[in-house]
Amino acid sequence: MELKNTRYEIDDFGVATVWLHRPERANAWTGHLHREYRWIFSQLEVDPRVRVAVVTGTGNHFSVGADSGALDVGVKRGYYDPGLGADTANPGYGVRPDFDHDLAWQWALRFPVIAAVNGGCAGVALALACFCDMRFGAAEAKLTTAAPKLGLPAEYGLSWVLPRLVGISAAADLLISGRTFRAADAPAGLFNATYATREELMEEVIDYARGIATNVGPSAVAQTKEQLYRDVLSFDVGESIEDSKHRINLAMATAEYHEGVAAFSARRAPQFPDLPLADPAVVDPPR
Repeated sequence: MELKNTRYEIDDFGVATVWLHRPERANAWTGHLHREYRWIFSQLEVDPRVRVAVVTGTGNHFSVGADSGALDVGVKRGYYDPGLGADTANPGYGVRPDFDHDLAWQWALRFPVIAAVNGGCAGVALALACFCDMRFGAAEAKLTTAAPKLGLPAEYGLSWVLPRLVGISAAADLLISGRTFRAADAPAGLFNATYATREELMEEVIDYARGIATNVGPSAVAQTKEQLYRDVLSFDVGESIEDSKHRINLAMATAEYHEGVAAFSARRAPQFPDLPLADPAVVDPPR
């Protein structure tokens, strides 16, 4: 696919950086950008080099949300058109049915997805960041749910995910008022950390991502991420405990575990083998 609205690169540590790339339009969201974003992750998903992905925006914005041109088209049509064709890639699909939807598929990927909110972040872009596994921000970045000021309800699952990140009262404030707030003033739970400048943000996030990529077993990461969302959507703590015991039992027979113990004992950096992409889950956990 020819990328016109996004770009990406993979460094030597296994960290993929993905940019929303329409700086002349403050990286505003369109159907074309959405298709490209999903295509990029369909490539990263099958690339054995990739162990972490960082999502950010080109220039001074993360993304200001829906492009004003698309909003005008919506007025004329009188209905919502996501602008996705039948050939749109579906990364992460097939892991569990409730993740086979826009943005939620990020939770089904084998590697963590980190949002580096470097500037303005509104509407669907805020939803994208919320469906990443972690979020870090530039302190002065301005955010808003935006939708209520356009006469719209909460979009792209924000009414589901925001309360789980920041609590119901804080989510109600952001969703109903549509007010603009700085990353530094965001409700607890929205950001893992904020940094004084965009430059410091990117330096710290890339360093953190490289730490995950080089110091943590890729199978352990894939399974832990699967456990995290499986358990957050489960109401049975006992099942979670038994599932974790089952996974640990199987993991102890793997080369990844043996290398982790050997590196720990020798007080050296681990050299974990790549995760076999043909069987990324490694285990078939009990249901």
